[in-house]
Amino acid sequence: MSSASSEPAVARARATLPEGVDLHARPAADFVRTAMRFPGPVWVGSGEREVDAKSLLSILALGAKGGTELVLRAEGDDAVAAVAALADCVAGLR
Repeated sequence: MSSASSEPAVARARATLPEGVDLHARPAADFVRTAMRFPGPVWVGSGEREVDAKSLLSILALGAKGGTELVLRAEGDDAVAAVAALADCVAGLR
């Protein structure tokens, strides 16, 4: 009997937007480009809202401001790599 699960791998991480960096236009586009590198579904949450991290309009609608904690979530074989790349992206936003 196999112990392998048929459920997709899920990874989560938290990242805080640098002070003075809002998730608008250029920073949001950088974030979305990073999310698009991964084939599986990827989400970002702020407060009670969670949106598709591959949708620029959804990211802009979050209205996340500098200092906001974001919750990153991904599914699939590359879920851990996806949340790690997004956390690095957030940390490097200027």
